[in-house]
Amino acid sequence: MLKLYNTLTRTKQIFKPITKGKATIYSCGLTVYNYGHIGNYLTFIHSDILRRYLEFSGYKVTKIVNITDVDDKTIKQSIKENKSLKEFTKKYEEAFLQDEKTLNIEPATKYPKATEHIKEMVNLIQSLLKKEIAYKKQDGIYFNIKKFKDYGKLSKLKLENLKKNIRINNDEYDKENANDFALWKFHTKEDQNVFWETELGKGRPGWHIECSAMSCKYLGQPFDIHTGGIDLIFPHHENEIAQSQAANNKPLANYWMHSEWLTVNGKKMSKSLGNYYTIRDILELNHPPLALRYLFLTSHYRNQLNFTLKNLQNSQNSLERLKNIISEIKQDDKTNKDYLTQFKKTMDDDLNTPQALQILWKLLRDPKAQGKLNTIKEMDKVFALDLLKKESLKIPKEIQELAEERQNARLNKDWEKADKLRDKIKKLGFQISDTDEGFKIEKL
Repeated sequence: MLKLYNTLTRTKQIFKPITKGKATIYSCGLTVYNYGHIGNYLTFIHSDILRRYLEFSGYKVTKIVNITDVDDKTIKQSIKENKSLKEFTKKYEEAFLQDEKTLNIEPATKYPKATEHIKEMVNLIQSLLKKEIAYKKQDGIYFNIKKFKDYGKLSKLKLENLKKNIRINNDEYDKENANDFALWKFHTKEDQNVFWETELGKGRPGWHIECSAMSCKYLGQPFDIHTGGIDLIFPHHENEIAQSQAANNKPLANYWMHSEWLTVNGKKMSKSLGNYYTIRDILELNHPPLALRYLFLTSHYRNQLNFTLKNLQNSQNSLERLKNIISEIKQDDKTNKDYLTQFKKTMDDDLNTPQALQILWKLLRDPKAQGKLNTIKEMDKVFALDLLKKESLKIPKEIQELAEERQNARLNKDWEKADKLRDKIKKLGFQISDTDEGFKIEKL
């Protein structure tokens, strides 16, 4: 049975869904003001492993991943680039979806956008106003956290210990009551043409209310599992719990799962340090995207992972070696129940992907094991590393031209030139062989 570490209880718990045979997941998606970085996709891949393993285990999964297309960052950047909010965010929304596809992240059941759910947010805020848990000020509507007794239960923070001075300069919070967070921000000249005319007044939503409104609409309350990065525990997820539970008198989610930080070269990722990578950066460095996925699977989701280009290259080498070994295995009609049982036992223990990968390697190295290909196929439903996919070889233009030059030399019976060209092709990492149908190029 699947055991998951629940951030809310700080214990591993057997997963018991609200509805038998079904699982509901809400995952905080991307704020589309820029391209997502590899730290974002570490979290998204961990959430994808959860979803895939639940499906592997027989559950029908509904997964909602929100797209934050209105907040302080998206507004400021769209104004800076002199574009409408919709035009500006569309570019990064499309890039986000493409990056997920590139990394073999299974598409969510739905990707709701914040800007398309203003009505649901307004209704939720009105409920909080009616209960007098929210209050209105000149610049917006705020949540009074003193009126929610369980505030801090996810992050284990005590209200009296919150550092007010950190928050005063953040416009997500009340300037006078610095622990109270914004539900709705009234329109200011800084927001220019980004606003909605609603019963609450002219303005736009605060960041935290967006997820509460969208998760409730598509999954109900409570739902099974809420995922995200460890950086979202406080304040975002803490605030989600407060506003949702206060409004509806029910828990928001039964299980909370958080992925640990990704560091780069032992430091926090930062553009100023020159250690900031997007998926596009990885591709431009000629690393296949699934090498990054493999690297992420070598570390448990609750352990910090230090990214370096060296360990990415090592992961690329390991993945290539895996696929080369698999390509030599002969097909049979069996499945190895022993190794599949080991795999399930490991994944049932809080999605232990590093150990699961070791079981895969153990299977490959076992000379007596039968049913290898069918067993690998089952494991790869979770890993999603395309282990059995036969990739068409992309021949560089230079190699193709050298091969054609060699073919012409052979036709002219210039064997010395043909041999030199063959050696040159080999030094560039390819080998050429001659068949009745013509030459054949393979990567060494």
